Amino acid sequence: MSAVSVLLAIVPALLLVPVLVLLVQILVALPPRRRRRVPAGARPRVAVLVPAHDEALGIAATVDGIRAQLAAGDRVVVVADNCSDDTAALAVAAGAEVVVRDDRQRRGKGYALDFGMRYLEAAPPEVVAIVDADCRLGDGALDRLARSCGASGRPVQALYLMHAPDGAGLKTRIAEFAWALKNRMRPLGFARLGLPCQLMGSGMAFPWATLRAAELASGHIVEDLKLGLDLTRAGRPPLFVPEARVHSEFPRSTDGLRSQRTRWEHGHLAMIVDEAPRLLRSAFACRDLRLAALAFDLCVPPLALLTLAVVAVFALTGALAVASGPLLPLALAGLACALLGAAVLLGWLGCGRHIVSFADLVRAPLYALSKIPLYLRFLVHRQVDWVRSRRDAS
Repeated sequence: MSAVSVLLAIVPALLLVPVLVLLVQILVALPPRRRRRVPAGARPRVAVLVPAHDEALGIAATVDGIRAQLAAGDRVVVVADNCSDDTAALAVAAGAEVVVRDDRQRRGKGYALDFGMRYLEAAPPEVVAIVDADCRLGDGALDRLARSCGASGRPVQALYLMHAPDGAGLKTRIAEFAWALKNRMRPLGFARLGLPCQLMGSGMAFPWATLRAAELASGHIVEDLKLGLDLTRAGRPPLFVPEARVHSEFPRSTDGLRSQRTRWEHGHLAMIVDEAPRLLRSAFACRDLRLAALAFDLCVPPLALLTLAVVAVFALTGALAVASGPLLPLALAGLACALLGAAVLLGWLGCGRHIVSFADLVRAPLYALSKIPLYLRFLVHRQVDWVRSRRDAS
């Protein structure tokens, strides 16, 4: 085997790592599962923090939904963060406690959460739950989160799903399927292996002391990913609780969708580049399986980008094989293509059939092609500042 052949095989071999992680997660998640019992015992007192920036359109419905699930001693606190609308007044009218934060220099959800935690210090709860202002709680979600958090002493993450609005086009429905794959199948697979999950930004609950000790005050654009990794390093890995559900809708506006996807995907890619190598070194040095699992999970890029990369490498290695004859790179790239195709098909069988048809799934690579400009912007003009995605009619 020539040195050139070995060197050319490195890229498809590296791509096999996230493909295999994805496939294992989906395979383990596929078998039917029994619904776990709600942990017994007294329910901890809960404060629900709702960070809100210009959320007048939906804040009342969010507060109403949370208040319907509060028990005696619980609270819902809306942090009206740098708002230019009547978010605060509407939240008060809906029955929430409201604290107003006005700091135009330090912008981002992390700063809002830190401000809310400082407000709660006067009468700290046992558990702090975080629900985004555009999200709705599923039946019994808050009770399940509070009891699971209290019983385990760990941060817990609900199943957080995003749905395409009625009448949405193929791109948004494919995005819904990719989201379900990422937030449902993948963490469920790891949970069945006894491994932690990434935090997803909404539908999270934490023991008071755990969240109070965390470094929240930052403008990081994927503060949830960063927080979950920080807590795992500190010995508090998040626990996935799929029986608790939180849901929201993708924006209808093109600008809102573009802004949302750019923030999520640029933030994820930046975490892979900046954090994954360090996390893997630390996990192997400390022999920390849970941290290593989250590091490998982090290394799985957005599904569209992974598809583009695998197909491009397969085409390139195929052309090189025709020109010069090294077959090992082509064989590895072909294996990556086959395994990724199997993972996506199995994931569709597990959670996507009600979202997209098989014919739509076959057209999904066209959706991946449409995202090339987003990934090119990461290379030349990466988004680093937190920007709120435009809601409908806002």
